Amino acid sequence: MVTIDLNCDIGESPDAEQLAREERILEYVTSVNLACGVHAGSPRVMRRLIGLARARGIALGAHPGYPDVESKGRRPMTLPPDEVEAWVAYQVGALAGIAALEGARVAHVKPHGALYNQAARDQRLAECVARAVVSVDRRLRVYGLAGSCMIEAAKRLGLTAVEEGFVDRAYRADGTLVPRSEMGAVLHDEREVVERALRLVGEGVVASADGQEVRAHVDTICLHADTDGSDRLAERVRRALEGAGFRVAAPHEA
Repeated sequence: MVTIDLNCDIGESPDAEQLAREERILEYVTSVNLACGVHAGSPRVMRRLIGLARARGIALGAHPGYPDVESKGRRPMTLPPDEVEAWVAYQVGALAGIAALEGARVAHVKPHGALYNQAARDQRLAECVARAVVSVDRRLRVYGLAGSCMIEAAKRLGLTAVEEGFVDRAYRADGTLVPRSEMGAVLHDEREVVERALRLVGEGVVASADGQEVRAHVDTICLHADTDGSDRLAERVRRALEGAGFRVAAPHEA
């Protein structure tokens, strides 16, 4: 039986409505990636969501981004390697500290936004992220875009790499994501999102924005909590995957 992880990026907003939506999402996902207070998030939001995730047996991940609150970490930056390492280690450590208050442990690290996208293409940047993870805890898994530099760097440093695909984001023909600044980068049609999930997991294929087929082996698929209707999407994707005979579980349960 094929096992797939269903993950979600959460914890960016203190807004009560958004937090309620994220609590509903936790009923369906198997791992989460929490903003660590640099590009977004706060200790209070982290602790609340960690407690809820722990109660549901959901794998907990750090979601470190660039120090750029204005664009929520989505603006590409060029920082010295030692600074990138420090920012990543700082954020992973911050989440680990809050997790300890709830008797939980961080299981993985997934870069956020521009850091994620740049590390997918830039080998040196990917290695900076991987080195930071190793320095904190080499037991941590690293989530990265399937087939990307981030996956290669994690494996090269002896980390467990988890290859990720996206069902609510548009792809380019080269397998990278369409930037959020471009029209159509975020997908909202529930039927389309579900179909993409089933095809990514079942066939290892996703359609690019220009209609080409992109091959991608995935261990996990991602939904974004800030997508409109993300709680409904999470429920529909989870039910569709299980209905198709796939086992939905976090990587440590595979």
